[in-house]
Amino acid sequence: MFRRIIKTIWGWIDDRLGLSAQIIPMLTHRVPPDARWWYVFGSATLAAFLIQVITGVILSFSYVAAAGEAFNALIYITKDAPFGRFLRGMHYFGASAMVLMIGIHALQVFWFGAYKFPRELNWITGVMLLGLTVGMGFTGQLLRWDQTAIWSVVVGAEQAGRAPLAGSWIARFILGGGNVGGATLSRFFAIHGFVLPALLFAIIGAHLQLVLRNGISEPPRPGSVVDPKTYRQKYEERIEKTGTPFWPDSAWRDVVFAAAMIGGVVLCAWGIGPPVLGRPPDPSIVHADPRPDWYLIWYFSVLALLPPGTENLFMIFAPLLAGAGLLLLPLLFPHGERHFSRRPAGVAGVVMLLVMVGSLWRSGMDSAWVPDLTAAPISKEIVASDDPLVQRGAQLFSSKGCISCHRIGPGGGQRGPDLTDVGDRLTRDQITIRILNGATNMPPYADILKPDELDALVRFLVSRQVHGSLLYDPSLPAQK
Repeated sequence: MFRRIIKTIWGWIDDRLGLSAQIIPMLTHRVPPDARWWYVFGSATLAAFLIQVITGVILSFSYVAAAGEAFNALIYITKDAPFGRFLRGMHYFGASAMVLMIGIHALQVFWFGAYKFPRELNWITGVMLLGLTVGMGFTGQLLRWDQTAIWSVVVGAEQAGRAPLAGSWIARFILGGGNVGGATLSRFFAIHGFVLPALLFAIIGAHLQLVLRNGISEPPRPGSVVDPKTYRQKYEERIEKTGTPFWPDSAWRDVVFAAAMIGGVVLCAWGIGPPVLGRPPDPSIVHADPRPDWYLIWYFSVLALLPPGTENLFMIFAPLLAGAGLLLLPLLFPHGERHFSRRPAGVAGVVMLLVMVGSLWRSGMDSAWVPDLTAAPISKEIVASDDPLVQRGAQLFSSKGCISCHRIGPGGGQRGPDLTDVGDRLTRDQITIRILNGATNMPPYADILKPDELDALVRFLVSRQVHGSLLYDPSLPAQK
């Protein structure tokens, strides 16, 4: 009885909307019989996106996109809201999974030469989806609205501001004005929650339609050349003869892999949890570590390691050239061999890209150029002096943030030179001048330190000697 009622209702709806006529052909379209596990990453990306949509909508019910409330709202979600910590973790690890899946999918498509005729637009829409996915990750980071998040946006706006002609306008658009504030948060919330998801839905729809229109590319074989004049006919004949229905013959792999990916996201969200919130946002405090999430660490590393004077050119032209190269790739090479063994330049490019990104990512995780804001104060054993002025200088070295960039003995940052034996290398006057005037990446402290503080700091640094006397007498001439 109940089944008959459901069947009647569904029949009425289906007759009016024609859902079966649209969905069944999509599920049963024929695919190459050897399109197997290498072809699951596209649907896994879609599954990760659906995780983002569902968890994002749920989180938005409790999130408050206001400068004075956002941080407290996240604290409430994480600590007090039912399943709030889990949902934040799902949203964070779902974003990581989406970036990872779409990255692997793009590499697989390139490796198989599936961007060639007639799938040029498949590739172009896929590149758009890749860019939007990264944009979702960047805009989502600000919504954490802690100290690191706002400084990440400041860094991003400063990069955009270096663009010629429209740079200042772009920076103001990103920030919603001249500074980070409530307008910035509202703008990013709108872009992250409405604009980018709408674009993703639209382009995903176009991408899926193109997949149905042009078919799933068969695994490449050496010697099989893509000829636009004959490819469609040969492909359709092959699919008609040997192809299998997508559902259920091939779709089960997509379902199994997507379920495994979702299970991994659930385990990470439950066991590890969301990213830890830092200090409440305060643009007047510069003690922050404005690093992006893991999938952009390599780019963060590139910017830090660029030679001085080249940053502007790289920030402006590198993303433009990379984006243009990806979009133009299928238009420049629409035919020819698809098998990777017959495309040595493409294979070499992929290998070099992976090695470069992996090396830069590893370097970015270490990030020796970033101040170590967790460096412990200098211990009495390292100071090794009964001179009250030397001891005060050691305290100032820590309290003024010098220890964040410079090593003294076993502790400290690596952004600046190691000062363990600075007393052996520089004279008292040279140390004083360096502190007062600053250096390439060091701010001047002339207006920050009082005379007695400067004297104590210099006295401490001059005492940092491995060879020679540790005595310091300010009445003596400059020491050599």
